[in-house]
Amino acid sequence: MPVWAQILMAVTAAVLGSNGLWAYLQNKKDKKEAKKQKEDPASRMLLGLGHDRIIFLCMHYIDRGWISDDEYGDLKKYLYGPYIEMGGNGTAERLMREVEKLPVHHITYMQQAQQNNQQPGGIP
Repeated sequence: MPVWAQILMAVTAAVLGSNGLWAYLQNKKDKKEAKKQKEDPASRMLLGLGHDRIIFLCMHYIDRGWISDDEYGDLKKYLYGPYIEMGGNGTAERLMREVEKLPVHHITYMQQAQQNNQQPGGIP
């Protein structure tokens, strides 16, 4: 076997056996799937619903002039965090910055409901 063929076989085996090539191909595949998922109508609708709810709650808290610990934690963890991870931004981000400036009341949902003479969960 000629030397050039042996070298070619060795290089080919090294490239195919390397983790770098497979990591590159996997990364390329992951990016393609992420892009496809962002373009999916269900994903866009979910992003839109999250945006709507974030805007609604932020406006409610801003109008009220304060936010509770529980409300802020839930808004940030369950709505705003996933919304940003899905690629959301814009108005929701601006309103979230305004909410972060609000005074925080250390009150639970139960205490809030009692003050408002409501059942727990009656808050928007």
